Parts: sequence; structure tokens; C-alpha cells
Amino acid sequence: MTIQQIEQATPLNHVAIIMDGNGRWAEGRGLPRLAGHHAGTGNIKRIVREAIKLGIPYLTLYAFSTENWNRPTWEVRGLMRIMAEYLDRELRELHVEGVHLRLLGDLEGVDDHLAQKIRDAIALTSSNTAITLAVAFNYGGRADILRAVREIVAEGLNPAEITDEMITRHLYTAGMPDPDLIVRTSGEQRLSNFLIWQAAYSEYFMTPLLWPDFGPDQFREAITSFAQRDRRFGARPAEQEA
Repeated sequence: MTIQQIEQATPLNHVAIIMDGNGRWAEGRGLPRLAGHHAGTGNIKRIVREAIKLGIPYLTLYAFSTENWNRPTWEVRGLMRIMAEYLDRELRELHVEGVHLRLLGDLEGVDDHLAQKIRDAIALTSSNTAITLAVAFNYGGRADILRAVREIVAEGLNPAEITDEMITRHLYTAGMPDPDLIVRTSGEQRLSNFLIWQAAYSEYFMTPLLWPDFGPDQFREAITSFAQRDRRFGARPAEQEA
């Protein structure tokens, strides 16, 4: 299916991916877990380029959750180092290709050096328009909603004035469309606290492939699957109504 056929079938503005299976990918090859995370970051470029080619305006990647702090200290430190190395290695090329980086999450508790790299990357790419690449880093869906509610309460609003739209405006994804499609690699069948407000009417594509093995062809397969869905948003099909 071509991108023209996809666009005609079902509008697709935002794809979100839970990049799962890096550790298992490494263990299956007799490598340290961190080798899998390195391989996972190497895969990001392929998927971003494919999303740009397909004309998808927003791509969100789940990189590090608030629960990931509970992993062994050596693994957390390794993940932080890999994130810093990724920015050093790829930022300039992402900028040249028109990628607008956006952070979903909180930099509190993140090493100052890495936190500044992330801020600098966001500032550098802020005017780019080829695609918005939102990275969910130190992110949790419940924490996102909790923070939004606290901000609304701090504004002193009457409870009756609080609407869905108001909460949406206070989430990390403010100004972005909700994800049309959420892809999860590695065969797991859960959201893992990812975009739980925003994903209310998202379509899902689960694949047993581990993230480092999930390439452009598989990404297109997910998009094609989405294009064949009948999205109803809680309504009945028109022919049934008739």
C-alpha cells in the first residue's frame, strides 16, 4: 500500500511506539543487555526516516519510563550514557533532516549534563518542520495526568469548569494530536503507563519482533494495518444506523 492509498483510507497524524525488547535481543545473542540498548538507538534513525518518507507529522518514542528507575543501577547509568551518546552522534543529522525534537517527561533527577544536552537539542531543532519527534523520557502516563490536575488546581478553577480539553492542554503532549496508532514491539500486550489519557481511541499494532529488528518494512506493515481499520470513536457504523 502506498502512502497515497493510506492517506485516502484513514488519516494518520501521529504514530507512537513502545520500543521494547532491547535487552532480550542482546541476551538472545549472548551479549550484555546494554548492547541491545545500543542497537535499539541505532534503529531510531531508520524509523524516523521512514516516517518522514510516509509524511507522518508526529512520531513519539517511549525511551525511558518513570518505572525504569527501578532497574539495576548499572543499567540505569548505562541507559543515561547511551542517551547522551545518541544526542552527540545523531543530533546534527536529525537537525539537518528537519526533525523537531520534543521532550515528554520530567528532567528532574536526570544528570545535569544529560539534562542540558536534551534542552540544547530541543532548542536547536525548535523551528524544524519535517516531523515532530517526541521522546517520552522519564515519562509516566499517570504522572502526566497527575501533574496536569495539579496545575489546574493551582489555577484555582471551579471543578465544574474542568473539561477534557483543559486536561489535554496541561499534558506533556499539549498541542499534539492524540496518537492514531500505537505500536509495541517484543510481543507484549500492554501499554506500560504510556500515553494512557491520549490513547483512549488509539489503534494498536503488536508485533513479536524485538525493537532492534523492527525496520522500515515492518513499520509500513503497521501503517498498512492501521489503514484497514474502521475507526468509530464509540459511534456505530453509518450503515448500521441506517
